[in-house]
Amino acid sequence: MPAGNMPKLVAMANQIAAFFATQRHADPAAEVAAHLRAYWDPRMRAAIRAHLDAGGEGLSPLAREAVARLPEPARSA
Repeated sequence: MPAGNMPKLVAMANQIAAFFATQRHADPAAEVAAHLRAYWDPRMRAAIRAHLDAGGEGLSPLAREAVARLPEPARSA
């Protein structure tokens, strides 16, 4: 995924996290992660996870926690 899309992915992840933060869930990070797994393309999930692994600039604390629960992107040999 082009690096230019990262600000949009970060904004989207933060919006999703903000929504689930207002809901009554025992584990909002799990809900955010489930949403990302269900609705985001695998390339989007891999890109946001790689962004987190590179420091996660711009991600809210809840978005960071949720993205950390996504599988790490496969490393090419």
